[in-house]
Amino acid sequence: MGVAFVLLLAVGIALAYAISHAEPILRARVIETLSTRFKSRVELSGFHVSVDHGVQVAGENLRIYGDSDPNIHQPGVQPLIAIAEFRFGMPVWNLLKTPMHVHTVYVKGLALNIPPKQERQQMNRLRTKAAKAKIFVDHYVFDNAMLVINTSNPDKLPLVFDIENLDLKATAPGQPLRFDANLVNPKPVGSIHSTGLFGPWQADSPRDTPLKGGYSFSKADLSTIKGLGGTLSSTGDYVGTLDNIVVDGRTDTPDFSVSSSGHPVPLRTEFHAIVDGTSGDTFLRPVKARILHTVLVAEGFVVREKKPAGRRVKLDVSILEGRIEDLLRLGIRTDPQLMTGAVRLKTKFDLPPADLDITDRLKLSGNFQVSGAYFTNEKWQAKIDSLSLRSQGKPKLAKDHIPENVPSDLNGTFQLNHGLLSFRLLHFEVPGMEVNMAGKYSLDGKEFDFHGKARMQASLSHMVTGWKAILLKPVDPFFKKHGAGTELPVKITGTKSEPHFGLDFGHKSSPVEARQTPFGR
Repeated sequence: MGVAFVLLLAVGIALAYAISHAEPILRARVIETLSTRFKSRVELSGFHVSVDHGVQVAGENLRIYGDSDPNIHQPGVQPLIAIAEFRFGMPVWNLLKTPMHVHTVYVKGLALNIPPKQERQQMNRLRTKAAKAKIFVDHYVFDNAMLVINTSNPDKLPLVFDIENLDLKATAPGQPLRFDANLVNPKPVGSIHSTGLFGPWQADSPRDTPLKGGYSFSKADLSTIKGLGGTLSSTGDYVGTLDNIVVDGRTDTPDFSVSSSGHPVPLRTEFHAIVDGTSGDTFLRPVKARILHTVLVAEGFVVREKKPAGRRVKLDVSILEGRIEDLLRLGIRTDPQLMTGAVRLKTKFDLPPADLDITDRLKLSGNFQVSGAYFTNEKWQAKIDSLSLRSQGKPKLAKDHIPENVPSDLNGTFQLNHGLLSFRLLHFEVPGMEVNMAGKYSLDGKEFDFHGKARMQASLSHMVTGWKAILLKPVDPFFKKHGAGTELPVKITGTKSEPHFGLDFGHKSSPVEARQTPFGR
């Protein structure tokens, strides 16, 4: 009985001492725990303890520093971790426990600065073995957090993630933390919800800290990017380390549009990406996209640039089986679309950052092939039908308006720059005739200027009937060139909605070389 009384008295004295010295004891334990956990220098400006209703702790302006400045883009030496405010509570008797157990810590204004990759091997070297942590926490709740992944390249800005709220729960000592986070994506503006596992924290090399999880990106407003429209949603999974995150995801934009057309179309993608946290660059390997009935495959990268600030997208894009009417609906305002038909395409896609409409900064360079094309304008298609018949030497059928519905084939090489689409070669072919041209037109439809040569299977006199055929017979030899019955200089001018076709005897000789392809099919 006496021994029990002595023990109880000793505990009471120890508890009374702990209560009376709670603030310096807890301050020392917080600093020692963080210093041990992150192997870094710790500064704590404000620290307050109340024992009226258990132990209540509040702190302000907590800083954890490394051996060097992780963020050279901000003035002054930046801490690895900065916390504006934190608080937690626990029963009084926990003051006697080592390690001290805390159920939940609430944190406001966290900034986590991940150093550049080149500096991670220089951090915390030759440190002595640290003592065990004096505080163990089950649960962290963060409001207004920020993750900054830095780079030593002065021409690149750090990669910044703004986190509205973050919930971290410990699974076991030395094991990953389970997280639930809500982030704000700046452009396109939208909310990201992500859950998964983070850690264990690698103090000597923070970038090697592992993470895995899944995400959902909802109600992203694409109109925050000039020239785009629509509402995007995305889901996916990721795994890796902070500087090498592998992402597999999907996007769905039911009303995707670009300003050059204003036509909303459904856009769905599947992608495999690798995010490099050392630079903030994202490597796409590959992206598969579907627009209406057309499938595109793209590989490339998204590079973050400092001047002008933003992301540059560079891709190799290919379409193996697509529809030209889908692409025209996406990119051109004319309705209905100019033509229908199968399309194949390969192009270099370059979208540099700038405060301009997407159509004014997009650059393309590639080639395309359209087969089995029909013009949706009945008058245009009727002219093509008639021209095909006359070029084959069947003017009587053309004159009698015998419907043919002749399919057209097109191919060529093109470049798009500053909203102007230029064709170094544009080859058009129907039975009996082929046309090789070069020219350009603007996506706004105000400029349409093409010049080249038309080659027909029939001679001039065989393309007309009656007295016209007799008059043209003597001049047939002058227009027979390169194996064609007739070769004529032609032009297409005007606007996209009202192009004008005609002969072009006054234009300088076209640089387009005539293709030696067989007539007919």
